[in-house]
Amino acid sequence: MFNDAVLAEYVRDGFVESEHRGFLAILNSDGSLFKSLGDIDTQIFPRSTVKCAQASAMVRHGLQLEPRLLALAASSHSGAAMHIDGAREILASVGLGENALQCALDRPLGENERRAWGDNPPTRIAMNCSGKHAAMLATCVKNGWPIESYLEQSHPLQVAIKEELEKLAGESISFTSTDGCGAPLFMLSVIGLARAIRAITISTDPIHQDVMDAARKFPEMVGGTGRHNTEMMQQVPGLFMKDGAEAVNVCSLADGRTFVFKVSDGSLRAFRTIVHACLNEFGIDTALTPEKVMGGPRVIGTIRATI
Repeated sequence: MFNDAVLAEYVRDGFVESEHRGFLAILNSDGSLFKSLGDIDTQIFPRSTVKCAQASAMVRHGLQLEPRLLALAASSHSGAAMHIDGAREILASVGLGENALQCALDRPLGENERRAWGDNPPTRIAMNCSGKHAAMLATCVKNGWPIESYLEQSHPLQVAIKEELEKLAGESISFTSTDGCGAPLFMLSVIGLARAIRAITISTDPIHQDVMDAARKFPEMVGGTGRHNTEMMQQVPGLFMKDGAEAVNVCSLADGRTFVFKVSDGSLRAFRTIVHACLNEFGIDTALTPEKVMGGPRVIGTIRATI
């Protein structure tokens, strides 16, 4: 089905027990291809990795948020109080309540947050995309666009987001599906996604700069406490990192060096290992503690990247 390649191996006592296959594109600061694995022209769903582009389209069409809330608009948040309160704050700024949200019902994404949520029923405001949806609604109110249909592909908001993505990626979007949160999901090639993230990172457009600066300044709003993308942005100066469902990930540095990958089967087991291996390609030592493969009480193997 996929013309993919091995990105990581699960090794037990020196024997490769399992493989994690996928696609990887690493770009130099000038945009040239540094390294790739698998067919990087393969079309994928970028999932939440393109929320920075979605937020940029909203700001371009009148959304005005302070950096803390702009980071939340581009987030897949953990559902902590700061995230839920922030989404309510975005809605209240245009006179709306959380009943206007049309994202999926869910409990918090963060492990600790979900545990604290307990047996309470799922809500839309707790869903990890509620910041994005709140910002979408605020953008609609600013423009006098209908809010009841803001998730339809033909809605002016979604048309604007598609145009923003196409310009950044340098390719036309020919297929649209629906993301897990209910919003339109625009398909891109692996290399197109890499080009889009590099383009928004080095852009001189003040809108792009504001969105990316907000994410880097408030990484806890983009993810949450203990989340990998938040920790990496806190650890590596100038790093932007955004994960997405089904094991998609994007990272960029301020000088334009970028990498994106997609694990074919959607597994997250090798996710951290792949991220840190790619950063090592850029000369960044993130001091990753190797993943442990256990044999009873003994560590007898690890997950290793093949990059």
